[in-house]
Amino acid sequence: MDIPDRNHHQTAAQEALTTLAAHAEDADALDALAGSDVLVPVPDDATEEEAANPNTVALPVLEQPDGEQTVPVFTSETEMADLLPFVSRYRLVPLGALASQWPSASDLTLTIDAASPHGLTLNSDGVRTLLVRPQG
Repeated sequence: MDIPDRNHHQTAAQEALTTLAAHAEDADALDALAGSDVLVPVPDDATEEEAANPNTVALPVLEQPDGEQTVPVFTSETEMADLLPFVSRYRLVPLGALASQWPSASDLTLTIDAASPHGLTLNSDGVRTLLVRPQG
C-alpha cells in the first residue's frame, strides 16, 4: 500500500486551515473551509441505519483530559488515520451544513485535523458564526 506524501497535495480545506493558522480572520479561507467536505467518523455505537441516514449525522464526541467534549472531523483519510487509526466508518459531510445544524445550547467544540500542524478547534459560537456561510 502506498502512503500518500503529506506535502504532495493539500486539499482546499487543508490550504484554508494553513491560511487560517496565520491569518485567523481570512474571509476567503473561512469561505473555502465552510464550503469543504469533511470526514466525520461514525461512532462505534451507531447502527447501520443511523450511519446511512442522509438526513442525520451521528456525531462522534471525544472527551478531552480537561473534560471538554469535542467532535473530531478530518480533511482527508490520512489526517483521520493519524489520530484515529481504528476508525472503520465515516461520512463525508459539507462542513457548512454540519455547522448550520450545530447544537446551539452546547459547550461542544469542533476540532478539524487535530493531529496536524494546521489543526483548528472552534467553540460552539465559533462554529456557528465562522462556518455557517450565506447561501447564494
